[in-house]
Parts: sequence; structure tokens; C-alpha cells
Amino acid sequence: MKKPAAIAKLRTERRNPAAARLDSLSARQIARLINREDAKVAAAVGRALPQIARAIEAVARSLARGGRLLYVGAGSSGRLAALDAAECPPTFGIAPRSVQYVLAGGPRALGRATEVSEDSPARGRRDLAKKKPAKDDVVVGVAASGRTPYTVAALEFARRRGARTVAVTCNPGSPLARAAHIAIVTAVGPEVVAGSTRMKAGTAQKMVLNLISTGAMARLGYVFGNLMVNVHTKNRKLVERGLRILQEAAGVSRGRARRALQSAGMSVPVALVMLKSGLSRSAAQRRLRLARGHVRRAIEK
Repeated sequence: MKKPAAIAKLRTERRNPAAARLDSLSARQIARLINREDAKVAAAVGRALPQIARAIEAVARSLARGGRLLYVGAGSSGRLAALDAAECPPTFGIAPRSVQYVLAGGPRALGRATEVSEDSPARGRRDLAKKKPAKDDVVVGVAASGRTPYTVAALEFARRRGARTVAVTCNPGSPLARAAHIAIVTAVGPEVVAGSTRMKAGTAQKMVLNLISTGAMARLGYVFGNLMVNVHTKNRKLVERGLRILQEAAGVSRGRARRALQSAGMSVPVALVMLKSGLSRSAAQRRLRLARGHVRRAIEK
């Protein structure tokens, strides 16, 4: 259980003097104030880039070995982690098992507050144990305070099981940071609404998670240049996106891109390897398998 005195000392819980008269400001003044505070977030994330880079490499190595990226969190932090996990498969074409989330209160906590569950270390250990974390996995604990019992216990459990562990928090010297191999601390300071860590802290966490997952997928070659080449062509919009990617990456006409995509079974990476290398569908698929999905390596082999 978090001690009230300890919570009061957290930077993310303090009152922000700049927002002391928030309730008496005009709509425009409120917007300006929040925007001014939000501008501090990128700088805070920038100061943590060395640790973020270490996390990117750890996740890339894990996924290359067939391991998983497992996010764990509670409340707003857990919901942000769940969002990043949900976005990875459609963006990068990876299997859903590769990036997963563990959220205090379970899936129903995505749409409603179940914050009481975040106080239970036993639940944190139990919920993560269901995922059977192992040495090939990376477990990322996300908590603005760095003190959430559920998340700290889950990360400690993962580390004992041999997984690589990462903490994403906004307060230095926290139990979560001490429990992790890699501690990413984005010190964004007090919120406009005191203690509302869905604001600057949440924005910082979202940025860090984007950096980790996108950086790892880029290292694995699941993008080509900066193109979302592993996009799934499951609806009209995504087919159009796939065609544009093929046109730009291969320098071909729309008609040729469409024919290649159809020949490739609507797989954008297979079509791109075919276009760039002059290979048949089966040969392109084999190249991609040998390259473990790394599109550039499959093309340049």
C-alpha cells in the first residue's frame, strides 16, 4: 500500500504554481496554459533517450529470438500500454502474441476505472504469471508514480523468472525503477490538474512506448525506409495505402503495383521483394523467411 506521505512527495503529485488559478481562467487561457506545460514533455523524454535506446535494443533482440514484449500497468498507464500493444500487429504485421499487455483489473479496465486492483502486489504477480515470462521476453512496467504495487510486483516477478525488465515512470528513484534492468524516467513535473497523470505524464509515457515499439520494429526491418511495408490489406483504405507504398518504394506505376500486390496474395512485403528483385512469389516468400521478415535484407540479399 502506498503511504500518503510518500505520495505527497512525488513530483507528479505536487501542485503546479502556474495553474493555481486554473478554475478562474478563460477557455483560451486554459488551453494556452496546458499547451505550455505540454511543451515540456518532449524535452523530458529527450533526457531519457540513452535508456530508451537500450530498451529498443533489448526488445529487438527479444523479438528476433521469438520472445515477446509484455507491457504491464494499472489505470491510465496500463491503458496506454494496452493501446501500444494493440497497435503493433496492424502497423508492423507481427503476430498478436509478440506484443501483449497485462492490465490491472483485466480487459474491462480498458473502459472503466478499476483502480482498487492496482494496490494488490499479489494480483500483479498472479496476472503476469499467466503469461509465463521467460528469459527471451522483455517486460515493461508502466507507472507514472513508479510506486504502483501491482506493477512493481509484476516487474519483480518477471525479473526473477529471467526476463529483461524495463521501467517507464515519471519520478526518479522509484521502487519500479529499482526493480528494472533499464529505468526510463521522464521527469515532467507537476500536472496542471494536480495528480492527474493522464496529462503530461501520460503524454510522456505514450511517447516512450511509441519510441520503444517503433524503434524495435524498425531494427527488425518491419518497415522499409520509413514506410509501413507490413501493413495488412484488410480493407479499402489499407489496400490504397499498400499500393502507395509499393509505388513509392519500388518506383512503379499504380497499375504495376496493383498487379504485383495481387500476384503476391495481397502481401505488401512479398510484392515489394518481387518488384525490387524480380523474383517469383514463392522465391520472394522464401527470401523473407530467411531474412526473418526483414524486408531490406530480403531485397538486398
